[in-house]
Amino acid sequence: MRSSYLFTSESVSEGHPDKVADQISDAIVDLFLSKDPEARVACETLVTTQRIVIGGEIRCKGTYDEAQFPDTHGWAPGTRDEIEQAVRHVVQRIGYEQEGFHWQTASFENHLHGQSAHIAQGVDASGNKDEGAGDQGIMFGYATDETPDYLPATLYYSHKILERLSADRHSGKAPFLEPDAKSQVTLRYENGVPVAATAIVVSTQHAKGYDQGDKEAELKSYVKSVVADVLPANLLSDATVYHINPTGAFEIGGPDGDAGLTGRKIIVDTYGGAAPHGGGAFSGKDPTKVDRSAAYAARYLAKNIVAAGLAKRCTIQLSYAIGVPQPLSLYVDTHGTGTVADDQLEAAIGKIGKLGGLTPRGIRTHLGLNKPIYGPTAAYGHFGRKAEGDLFPWEKTDLVSELKDALAA
Repeated sequence: MRSSYLFTSESVSEGHPDKVADQISDAIVDLFLSKDPEARVACETLVTTQRIVIGGEIRCKGTYDEAQFPDTHGWAPGTRDEIEQAVRHVVQRIGYEQEGFHWQTASFENHLHGQSAHIAQGVDASGNKDEGAGDQGIMFGYATDETPDYLPATLYYSHKILERLSADRHSGKAPFLEPDAKSQVTLRYENGVPVAATAIVVSTQHAKGYDQGDKEAELKSYVKSVVADVLPANLLSDATVYHINPTGAFEIGGPDGDAGLTGRKIIVDTYGGAAPHGGGAFSGKDPTKVDRSAAYAARYLAKNIVAAGLAKRCTIQLSYAIGVPQPLSLYVDTHGTGTVADDQLEAAIGKIGKLGGLTPRGIRTHLGLNKPIYGPTAAYGHFGRKAEGDLFPWEKTDLVSELKDALAA
């Protein structure tokens, strides 16, 4: 590992067009899980100027059945209205009331339909067959002790800057801000520890005129004050370079400025480029899809290993085949920071019975994933969040003692 290097991560706000799409897709997941904990959902969203389009596959008791509801094209009466209301509520909550994208007046198309029977037969439990994975694929989890939330510092601070801008926009403290924004943080590392912020980039959509004169100066001063509040003082200095709205005017933003699609911010959603990614997005998928649930389980395991003091950094990979319950592989890499061998950690994970062998149902049961808990995940990262109530259960560090006991056995 190099002793001195620069590393960069970015984040995007809840008003970024791709994040608008993610939040809509997860609102649909939550809607159907609230009706049926065993619902199957795969929802993709497109947003562009004054237009919202959703499509994909669903299976949910009492809501979609072409034989039962032929006069409503398979939908239970009122369900399509509920879907549209959920979608528009997301856009309203984000704050889009602009000519080019407005929660009330944007056109809406719903192309959701029933789940493929061929997919269902591979995933459903039957007879002596346990429920299989919803697809093949590889999933990664990662944790580092760089920050209190066990996230890479570059991503952690990128998220925090935008979360603060969002809070100030919604509260009215910064009325010149509009929903769309991006951030980027570059840190210099010495011996694996962040020691200085060399560059900060923030691009935020703004009210008319805030790209000129005193108003531009006000916006840039405000952003710098947020950065100073969010980042530790020892990381900032006169040598830190700021790029705030470097292109100039940013009045046209969100879906009016750029089309958004579900699943296009997978690095923002995870570890900011500090760890591998299996390629599968999370939002819009129910937890039988291991793209989502197994990635959460891998993060859960990696975080508990670091929280237990068994390593300073940890990467975990899981792999699955569609229709097969058990993972095909488990890989642990502590990057030379472990206090025990990596293969010992792999063996210890296998001894923790409450994980159900890391099968899709075992993961969902232990973490309680069959609930409408996904809306809050769809902006500012799926990891490094506070586990509260049913939300973000994969961020708990309740496996620390079990890991230590398994290693001692």
